[in-house]
Amino acid sequence: MQTSVCRLLAHYWVRRYSVSTWEVILAQAIDSKLETQLDELQHMTTGELAERYHDLHGQPVRTRHRQYLIRKIAWRIQADAMGGLSERAKARAAELANDSDIRVMAPKTLICPPQSGVRSTVTRSHTARDPRLPSVGSVIVRQYKGETVRVTVLPDGDGFEHNGDRYSTLSAVAKHITGSHINGFRFFQLGTK
Repeated sequence: MQTSVCRLLAHYWVRRYSVSTWEVILAQAIDSKLETQLDELQHMTTGELAERYHDLHGQPVRTRHRQYLIRKIAWRIQADAMGGLSERAKARAAELANDSDIRVMAPKTLICPPQSGVRSTVTRSHTARDPRLPSVGSVIVRQYKGETVRVTVLPDGDGFEHNGDRYSTLSAVAKHITGSHINGFRFFQLGTK
């Protein structure tokens, strides 16, 4: 009985009003219902919002951020009432999300292309040169206990030379000279104002 009454009412409304008027009346009814539901969200507790999220999305929520939950629930309510994203928007989003075309780093074949002959790859770590160090070939001079200490800066990775001996760091040179551990930059007064 109810379905026949609904059909009769629908037939009456469609005949009485134009299609655009019918759409406006329907949209107003949906808008008022949505407004009521969205207003109710503002008065819910965080626990109630989490339950509502679970009901709408079908999975438990991992956050208890109230405004985040309200936004997500409101979006879902509106999407259910008004249809959500169009197929075109969904297709474009899927196209943009396809990150197989996006490269963050160049492939290794471009970095080190295959070479004929014996296959071996040499990987060198490139560390930035400390700006406190003088240029390669410079001599660092310091007075210590009445003696003049001279240290030569060797090319990158080779370290330093003092009295014919090579050291990997300035701290190693300073430890050899003083007999105790001391920061090499502090001992040679490098990088200070």
